[in-house]
Amino acid sequence: MSRRAVPPPSASDPFAVAAERFHHDLNRALGAEPRGAILLAVSGGPDSMAMLTLAAATFPGRIRVATVDHRLRAAAAAEAEMVANHCALLHVPHATLIPDAPITGASIQAAARQVRYRLLADHARGVGAETIATAHHADDQAETFLMRAARGSGIAGLAGVRPHATIEGAVVIRPLLEWRRAELRAIVRRAEAPFVDDPTNTDPAHDRTRFRRLLDANEWLGPPQLARAAAALAEADGDVRAIVEWLWSSRAAVDGAGVRIDVAGLPRELVRRLARRAIGTVVEAAALPAPKWSDSANIEALLDALAAGRRATQAGVLVSPHGDSWRFRPAPARRSSGSAESG
Repeated sequence: MSRRAVPPPSASDPFAVAAERFHHDLNRALGAEPRGAILLAVSGGPDSMAMLTLAAATFPGRIRVATVDHRLRAAAAAEAEMVANHCALLHVPHATLIPDAPITGASIQAAARQVRYRLLADHARGVGAETIATAHHADDQAETFLMRAARGSGIAGLAGVRPHATIEGAVVIRPLLEWRRAELRAIVRRAEAPFVDDPTNTDPAHDRTRFRRLLDANEWLGPPQLARAAAALAEADGDVRAIVEWLWSSRAAVDGAGVRIDVAGLPRELVRRLARRAIGTVVEAAALPAPKWSDSANIEALLDALAAGRRATQAGVLVSPHGDSWRFRPAPARRSSGSAESG
């Protein structure tokens, strides 16, 4: 039987109530009482500083903290130092993580996210932490839901941020997905913990900022309700993933860098997911360098071509339909004029 990390809360002590709630939510996100250390990703914003405040109180001696300085803003170094100084007061180990090379790319935010999780995963393994916790909350989830809905995302995209995921080989949990931004800010203010507001959060150049303003100006949209919708879709997506896993084991045949799947009688969503998995399998097995493949890539044109009996290519993978049997293999160096790149 696991020990309680916090005593029963008193209704007259708001922080004790919040601490008990956080203890419960972290265990639920992880699926059990954590056995080892937990690495908190703390940027210095009010959300992550609230998570640090709650975690230090509820899991004493089990917390490690890392702040990623992406080297994209001059103020980031001072913010990391602020977090380090506060961690010293709490007697919590802290490290500032810095990329080996400048972050570049068409989408700086996406590139920064990839680098951030890689650094966090490497550091977690280095300090013996079994889990990484981030401070994503209900308002973040609502913003993500609206952003992806506006882009026409399917179930997987609309499911938003998951409470439990594996990223860069590390277990990542989000124990604050049912907490509001205002609640977290109130916690750090009551605790008199330092925090900073990242100026990029109000920069209208970013999509997320525009959707944040939309939510702030329209209370009827209801971030908690949108977050619950995302959670329901995440559950549905998990069920579909389980079905796809079963179908892959019974309908897919892998031969080296080739894959054949039987799509007879399957609805388009299941065919879509099986096709994406087949493409990814071929890309990995054949070490295809370009174009870059993503499991969230749009393959609608490919599916339309295959359903019409025409072969097509995607991400360097040639797909040939033979009735209800589709064959996936690396595309030849010189493609014939009859093949068409999809998506």
